[in-house]
Amino acid sequence: MAEAQRNSCRNSRSTHVWKETTPERQKREIRAVKFGGAFRLQSKLRDEPAWTYYDVPLIEDLRELREILFRKYQRRRAPYEDLVLVEEMIKRRERE
Repeated sequence: MAEAQRNSCRNSRSTHVWKETTPERQKREIRAVKFGGAFRLQSKLRDEPAWTYYDVPLIEDLRELREILFRKYQRRRAPYEDLVLVEEMIKRRERE
């Protein structure tokens, strides 16, 4: 049990989760997981059974992740490198 709690705490720092309501009034949950020096985003609507994984994340999700990381960084809950990584992802995405 203690091992599972330790892993959970360690992973929580590299996992960021938020929820939003779509224009169609459906609840959507988004997760950003950092693994191997890169963020991978996934989302799912409340009534969907499976997660959708994004090879190319939505720009709106990247911007929201940046805001979340910035707030966490201010409270010393996220490293600066994560914030820089997401800002680079946003710049690349905007060029496409």
